[in-house]
Amino acid sequence: MATVHFTSQLERFLPAPSVDVGPGAATLGAALAAVFRDHPALKSYILDDQGALRRHVAVFVAGAPARDRAKLTDPVEPDDEIHVFQALSGG
Repeated sequence: MATVHFTSQLERFLPAPSVDVGPGAATLGAALAAVFRDHPALKSYILDDQGALRRHVAVFVAGAPARDRAKLTDPVEPDDEIHVFQALSGG
């Protein structure tokens, strides 16, 4: 079962810093959809209005940056770890 991990900035939307997604999550999009089903407030921080990753969000699947930021078709294996980072700015 793949696991999606979130940075501390996004943990306020979750009861825990990571979420296990079921075996049906064969793509990044399916894994994120599984998370958003239980935590819908998180979706607008990760995806834009077209369903693509927001520019300020970095996602890694099994240690590699997500390649398909628009359609989220990157494959996810059952034991993969997905890390979602939200860029911070300020000065």
